[in-house]
Amino acid sequence: MEDLIPIFTKIGLSEQKAKDTAKNKKLAPTLETVINEAQVRETGCEKEKGILLYNLASTVTKDALTHLGFIVKKIMVGDLKTTDQVQAAIKFSEEGFKEEEFDAATGVGVVVSPEEIKAAVSEYIESNKENIVNNRYKTLGPTLANTRRMPSLRWADGGKIKDEVEAQFLALLGPKDERDAPQKKKKEAKPAAAAAAGKGEKKVEEKQVDLTKTFFEGELGKLHKPGGNKQIKPELMEEHLKTTGGKVVTRFPPEPNGYLHIGHAKAINVNFGYAKAHGGVTYLRYDDTNPEAEEEKYFVSILETVRWLGFEPFKITYSSDYFQELFDLAVRLIKKGLAYTCQCTPEEINACRGGKDHGERRACEHRERPIEETLDQFMKMKEGRYKEGEITLRMKMDLTSGNPQFWDLIAYRVMYTPHFRTHDAWCIYPTYDFTHCLVDSFENITHSLCTTEFRQSRESYYWLVDAVEVYKPVQWEYGRLNVNGTIMSKRKILKMVNNNYVSDWDDPRLYTLVGIRRRGVPPEAINSFVLELGVTTSLTSIDIARFDNKVREYLDKTTPRLMAIQDPVRVVLTNVPDDFVEEVVVPNKPRDPAMGEHKVPFAKVLYIDRSDFREQDAKGYFRLAPGKSVGLLYAKHPIHCVSYKKDAEGKVTEIECVYENEGEFKKPKTYIHWVAESAKHNSPVKIDELRVYERLFKHDIPDSVEGGYLNDINENSLEVVKGAIAEVGIYDHIAEWVKKTNGGKDKESMRWQFTRTGYFCLDKDTELDAELILAGKVKEGLSKIIVNRTVSLKEDAEKQ
Repeated sequence: MEDLIPIFTKIGLSEQKAKDTAKNKKLAPTLETVINEAQVRETGCEKEKGILLYNLASTVTKDALTHLGFIVKKIMVGDLKTTDQVQAAIKFSEEGFKEEEFDAATGVGVVVSPEEIKAAVSEYIESNKENIVNNRYKTLGPTLANTRRMPSLRWADGGKIKDEVEAQFLALLGPKDERDAPQKKKKEAKPAAAAAAGKGEKKVEEKQVDLTKTFFEGELGKLHKPGGNKQIKPELMEEHLKTTGGKVVTRFPPEPNGYLHIGHAKAINVNFGYAKAHGGVTYLRYDDTNPEAEEEKYFVSILETVRWLGFEPFKITYSSDYFQELFDLAVRLIKKGLAYTCQCTPEEINACRGGKDHGERRACEHRERPIEETLDQFMKMKEGRYKEGEITLRMKMDLTSGNPQFWDLIAYRVMYTPHFRTHDAWCIYPTYDFTHCLVDSFENITHSLCTTEFRQSRESYYWLVDAVEVYKPVQWEYGRLNVNGTIMSKRKILKMVNNNYVSDWDDPRLYTLVGIRRRGVPPEAINSFVLELGVTTSLTSIDIARFDNKVREYLDKTTPRLMAIQDPVRVVLTNVPDDFVEEVVVPNKPRDPAMGEHKVPFAKVLYIDRSDFREQDAKGYFRLAPGKSVGLLYAKHPIHCVSYKKDAEGKVTEIECVYENEGEFKKPKTYIHWVAESAKHNSPVKIDELRVYERLFKHDIPDSVEGGYLNDINENSLEVVKGAIAEVGIYDHIAEWVKKTNGGKDKESMRWQFTRTGYFCLDKDTELDAELILAGKVKEGLSKIIVNRTVSLKEDAEKQ
């Protein structure tokens, strides 16, 4: 497959996309065939035509393959200029090909003028004017999608339609305002707080992005409406629409054999988001057909994760709900002569499929077994009269097809492992290839949305539902989300857990959703991130740093600030009385009064971070050093260092300073954070553990390292800091959070920005008594405080 990479780049694919395509055992051969048909293997072609060739290869169906050469020719001579036309060509080729009708069906030669686009858009907006005026720019996405579907604009340039719609919206509604992007008006910061912060930053107006537009644009915007999917019998669609009322119905169908990872967050958002955007519903369906790998903890975690991300299923179902219906359809398939019992070993089945060398395929010796004999053996399978691996039920498909998903897939196998839900009621279980499409049919799914590795399964999916004559949903594939620099394979994560490379599946260094949740990543940031990436048929590979930036951006807007010291060193103010103490007002977020404020003590003894002091001053260094002054955030005056003490090992143990509260105030060049010592205020607050997480792996592709991913683990990916302290505002924040969250169950949702340090959250190992906290005894209610760093501050990341 490596030899294909330069061939694919010659038609305009990027180096990375060419590599990904070459690795795809299903897509690569098809694209190679298309390129050969186009006769551009050596010379390559313009990128615009290359995009069309790639689109054809990645979406062509079995029924259209016969006319592949003709479609390629039409692309190369310039008759087919857009992906819309290519898709129309594929559909036309599936439904009875007549060359003389091809041009009309695919828009060859059709030119839609700007005037025609303007007139059609005007007509649509006028007929929907009341809704558009009432809901304003919220209707922009649906309008774009619906105008593109208008017959008169079928072959118009999509970009020109978009420009015209936006221009007419602007003329009708005027520019976007607060009705389209509601904002909280921010008051000017208090002068004292602004002075203490040492800066007067300008307020930056933020634009609110309407992420629901994702579901009305691009490939998603072209998906069929309910009722638009052709059936083998018209009455099947009639019954379907009667049941659904014409609503969009999707499903999220995870296997309950592990914890969900960040890639699943995209699947959840696509399935639930698409249905919601179109006023439809989504099932959460557990694909529980393999009892050997399924455990209750996975069922529970999956539902919790879906709800944590903000989605509520229309219904929670299980493939096992339909075991009897699936069995009945398997019997129907046998009686139609489209399934047979096979007693080949896995090695023999593989050999019949061409083996590892992809040789000639041949039918196994059991393929023509009589229907009555197959039916008898299938019943004996159900009765438990065969051993595991001794016999399977296979579908009689098409061994001559170039699609491996037609090489007589296994429908049922014998397994004596008790099922989590059905216990020992069954000893035969349907495979994914048999179950998935049929349960989609049972649940009247209108849009079966899945990732592109299931592209070749689409034909076998359609074959099976038509073979047993049930309602046929439409499958559409989108590109998976991959994150560089981590591992998401369940098998590999399990190995790391079992060998103590990580603590468990929810270790904050992992990109399982339970892991990044524990690290304090908000669900809103995840949803926003995956939708902003868009939904296309291309594989999306992103760097961890890009994800961290989105998390950081969200936390910056939503988290209160807190002064905490990771490595404290004692500071004594020598010119104030021993009982000196003042209360200082600290905003929960500078320049945002809406987030409130709290009070902290300022006293004779305080602590600063060791990194904010140097024994020797240097040019360009503005923090504390002997003979030098520095500002303290929110304090009225700077402090000036006069001397310091060290222990026998040479470590600074105490810094003596004077509080510059007399004479003329001179604004310091910088401000540092601090925590005062005051028994009366229970200050400072001890943080039992401050856990700093870095990347778990050293390289973007851990598997590429010699010896495999386990040899790439970063031995410094976790630092547990003991002895850190925080200001007493932490009590106020936690008390308020416990009230809001009805007892503080989801500890990771208590998040802060530790000033000048990073974003942190409470870890689940924190020990708190909600009753004591609600009763006002916050200190007593916190017997152990453990925090996790969610992400560093941006400036820290840049320095690193």
